[in-house]
Amino acid sequence: MENLKIGVAGAGIGGLAAAIALRKMGHDVVVFEQSKAFLRVGADINLTPNAVRALDGLGVGAAVRRTAARPTHRISRTWDTGEETSRLAMGDTAEEKYGAPQLTIHRADLLAALAEAFPAERVLFGRHVQAIEAWEQGASVAFADGSRHDVDLLIGADGIHSAVRSAMFGKEQPRFTGVVAFRAVIPAERVAGLPNLGAFTKWWGPNPQSQIVTFPLNAGKDVFIFATTAQESWHLESWTTQGSVQELRESYAGYHPDARALLEACDEVLKTALYERDPLAAWTKGHMVLLGDAAHPMMPFMAQGAGMAIEDGVVLACSLEHARRPGDIPAALQHYESLRIERASRIQVGSRGNNWLREGGNADWVYGYDAWQVAR
Repeated sequence: MENLKIGVAGAGIGGLAAAIALRKMGHDVVVFEQSKAFLRVGADINLTPNAVRALDGLGVGAAVRRTAARPTHRISRTWDTGEETSRLAMGDTAEEKYGAPQLTIHRADLLAALAEAFPAERVLFGRHVQAIEAWEQGASVAFADGSRHDVDLLIGADGIHSAVRSAMFGKEQPRFTGVVAFRAVIPAERVAGLPNLGAFTKWWGPNPQSQIVTFPLNAGKDVFIFATTAQESWHLESWTTQGSVQELRESYAGYHPDARALLEACDEVLKTALYERDPLAAWTKGHMVLLGDAAHPMMPFMAQGAGMAIEDGVVLACSLEHARRPGDIPAALQHYESLRIERASRIQVGSRGNNWLREGGNADWVYGYDAWQVAR
């Protein structure tokens, strides 16, 4: 049986998920990553049941659970009064209903779990994509270090500034949303007297740009704080830029005492600008295809960025399960696109509005999705 030679640009969450699944299908997969190594940078991630079920199918569920926390509920509270407007049971209830729980985890720990399931020698670090040449039966990727790789299929899992996307559809710039995000982690014992520390809690602000989200990390030992607010003057997009704790506290000075107490416990914070793009009309071109943020970068308000990338990787691999010759690829990619583009675009647009589950509602269409079943 012939195997396809597949290159994945980007060793992030979606890229590694796709690589693992494609290797399970028997394909020859290599991952190109511009960083020198896996670094402990980035946000802490909310993995809703749809994402966890997909990870379980990849065989990494147990590794993810070793360091993840398992929120008991998804709670909505009003920013100033503290009124609870919705409470969705997660934990065991979600597992019974959806076949998997909600888990919260640091991005680096999730990447480590994925990396364990893929041969280390097949991840080529320090490969910054410089040029891509497409031909009828494949693509050639040239890197800044002078190396070059020819593949039957090139997968763009290289994020919002995707070089593969630019090669497919031309260069364009993501749009600044006018919103910035603060991220911080504090020891849970520092705020032990506050309620609902074991839950995913969202404090809905006075406008759609303002919110504070908290959830447990590191098996409940820490609390992650993610807060957004409107700010036109800050345009820097970075996982590692230090912000001002004083600015963080001042931005939410009118919030309920429970919310402010969490911010008072912070001794450092990271700050980044949030960018987005409009949904694409197509994700494939010839023997190139996109997934994750390269295809559909989204605002964080539905907490589905990582989940959509993982789903993409699984559905793409399943769509290519029976493709054994380069000539089989275009039809398989079209099948993948047809299965994914409507759902991902709906969530991409829905994430802008920041009204997901504010007063309850049905989460089944998001959380109940099974990526492994959809493509088969």
